[in-house]
Amino acid sequence: MLFKDIIGQTEIKQQLIHAIQSNHVAHAQMFWGAEGGAALPLALAYAQYIHCENKQATDACGTCAACIKSQKLIHPDLSFVFPVATTKKISSKPVSKDFMEEWRQFLTKHPYVSLSDWLSFIDAESKQANISVDESRHIIQQLSLKPFESEYKILLLWLPEFMNISAANAILKILEEPSPKTLFLLVSQNPNQLLATIISRVQAVQTAPITDEEVANYLVAHQQLPPEKAQQVAYMADGSINAAIHLLDNTHHTQHELFVEWMRTCFKKDMEALVSLTDTFAKLSKDQQKNLFQYGLHICREALVWKQGDEQLVRLAGKEYQFVQNFSRVLQIHNSSLLYEQFNDAIFHLERNASPKIVFMDTSLHIIQIINPTRK
Repeated sequence: MLFKDIIGQTEIKQQLIHAIQSNHVAHAQMFWGAEGGAALPLALAYAQYIHCENKQATDACGTCAACIKSQKLIHPDLSFVFPVATTKKISSKPVSKDFMEEWRQFLTKHPYVSLSDWLSFIDAESKQANISVDESRHIIQQLSLKPFESEYKILLLWLPEFMNISAANAILKILEEPSPKTLFLLVSQNPNQLLATIISRVQAVQTAPITDEEVANYLVAHQQLPPEKAQQVAYMADGSINAAIHLLDNTHHTQHELFVEWMRTCFKKDMEALVSLTDTFAKLSKDQQKNLFQYGLHICREALVWKQGDEQLVRLAGKEYQFVQNFSRVLQIHNSSLLYEQFNDAIFHLERNASPKIVFMDTSLHIIQIINPTRK
């Protein structure tokens, strides 16, 4: 991964490059930011720049033997640890090295990934992923070796918040006092879930949010989307390249119409139609189900903005804009926040493999109460 291929993050790139050029490389750093953001791409580019045999002023050369190996994720001095789960292939005590071939294939498409994408890729979507104490023992053993080809041996640990307590405690000593020329690059989405003893041992690198314009430009350049469509998807993605790519897998028009039908059904309290919609929802893929709730969050935001009189800030057009105008009639500040909570809770439960039918119906019953307040 080259720095030039990463969206935005100009200041952070310069800081990382300067640290290497001035020989002030921290032995343990934690790149963190939102899911689908730039944390993992930055860590990958940083590792490649460190290993590059012909470093340029602003990036790795991209052509030396070390760069080619780094880009293929096969550099002998670059190791990976990430959450795993049991699968048909590995039914007991899985560790990262059991899934390295899949990991390389997984990151080939793009590095703006999520855990749910990874678990789906290895057919472990319904399993609980973690980083076990067995993995920690493997880390300690592996990092006790000297670098093979490069000046530094690098361990990139993706989502360290999925280490269980035993695993986290097991790496504390080596994290604080690593072997010479050993670097830890942690990539986290929720650093507040990490042990304080780990946070205190790393240098934090917070990634900058990806703007709507940057997401749209990425979609035009890499997904060949028309600018208008790219802008529309970027608004909904809310700074996540991963979310934007998943939204492309959905037909946005269908998603809008399904959401409109759902809200109208809830407003009418038509239980028979709601049962039918629940069956329709259950037939969608997991990503499509989550995207429908994400779309609901987006519509709530736009409806509230429109209701407050900030029409120029509403990022919708056409049928969506008309719907927001109508939908805002039943939304006030108090019940829009309740609706927002329901959509967020629904996403939370889907990610933890709750029954889609139950989630959708439960959310629908709450929405009926929220948008149809009891009149005294």
